[in-house]
Amino acid sequence: MSELSSLSRRRFLQSAGVAAAAVALAPHARGQDTSQKKIGYAIVGLGRFGAGQLLRSLPECKLARPAALVSGSPDKAKQLAQKYGIKESSIYNYENFDRVADNADVDVVYVVLPNSMHHEYTIRAAKAGKHVFCEKPMANTVKECEEMIAACKAANKKLAIGYRLRYEPTHMRAIEIVQKQEFGRPRVIESVHAFNIGPNEWRTDKKLAGGGPVMDLGIYCINACRYLSGEEPVQVNAITYQPKDDPRFTTTEAQMVFNMKFPSGLLAYCSTSYAHHGANRFHMMAERAEIVMNPAFSYGGLKLTVRGGGGDKGGPIETPQINQFCAEMDHLAECIRDNKDPRTPGEEGLRDMKVIEKLYESAQSGKTVEVA
Repeated sequence: MSELSSLSRRRFLQSAGVAAAAVALAPHARGQDTSQKKIGYAIVGLGRFGAGQLLRSLPECKLARPAALVSGSPDKAKQLAQKYGIKESSIYNYENFDRVADNADVDVVYVVLPNSMHHEYTIRAAKAGKHVFCEKPMANTVKECEEMIAACKAANKKLAIGYRLRYEPTHMRAIEIVQKQEFGRPRVIESVHAFNIGPNEWRTDKKLAGGGPVMDLGIYCINACRYLSGEEPVQVNAITYQPKDDPRFTTTEAQMVFNMKFPSGLLAYCSTSYAHHGANRFHMMAERAEIVMNPAFSYGGLKLTVRGGGGDKGGPIETPQINQFCAEMDHLAECIRDNKDPRTPGEEGLRDMKVIEKLYESAQSGKTVEVA
């Protein structure tokens, strides 16, 4: 059983009752000036993403470093702590997590747990006096998102959401092209994000995930439509499909197709699925050209192309390929050092969750729904 599966089961049952060391600077004491020192991250959850992407990336960061681990698997945590130069005293489990408050090496808690646990651990981290980076989706409900924002504000701590692509050069260039209307006004966006999920995944357990693929994959489409256009959707409609003969989807839908309308008249049509061959792309049709990214949401190898546009403006657009996880973690470290607001604050996660709740409302009612 995976760590996430074990943790998730335990939490719900209980609900009723050495490269990094070489490059890291000396640990900073609480209250000291951290302007020239790397910001220490505690990774909460050592599954495929927490250990395989975030922890692995931290030694490459310029402003951030690994400082602590939180895991329900002590042997795994000890092995990773030795590998990444983390003190054994900086290993925590989910019961004694709040002791991170006494660890001056930790500046940021990065929450990488099933969606249903983001709310609890973000609030606990804020109460422990730590800044928070929380994976997307921010939480399972709008109310939880609002409470997470309030908790971090009350603690005077920064809250950032893990929208890694907002720190990625290819997406940043696409935003520039669209919002500067280099090829005229954008009219239509098509976006899809899907893959064929395996059995026994927590992501298909509604209690843990909050919903189906829109929570995990479709949120990329929503976020991309929002940041490319610079607008918030005003109307949405959605259709879902939950097969009766597929044991993977006993509590969640397998697929969702949805549309969004924006104030300028821009229309978006998107699809997300856990039940077919993988795809991740967006395709924006502007007045004089098409702006295409395929793949669009992967960890690397993103490709941006302009079709049309006249003269020599069309064709592939070259952008640097970077470590997206380093970019986001270094960004929050810079925000802490310079006391700036993060590019993807809690309010950004809240906006996406508001859209998702309206999509489910539309799917259940069969009607187009207004987004406030």
